[in-house]
Amino acid sequence: MDNEILRRLLWAGVVAASSAIASLAATKAANIVWVRVFNEEPPK
Repeated sequence: MDNEILRRLLWAGVVAASSAIASLAATKAANIVWVRVFNEEPPK
């Protein structure tokens, strides 16, 4: 890829997607821990 702007936009997209996936995984893990520790649904 010779276009520097396109490379930066693609990189920003990859970083944003990775961050979103990590956030979803962390939320899911926290939910599982909460349910196992307190035996109830986590607060919304």
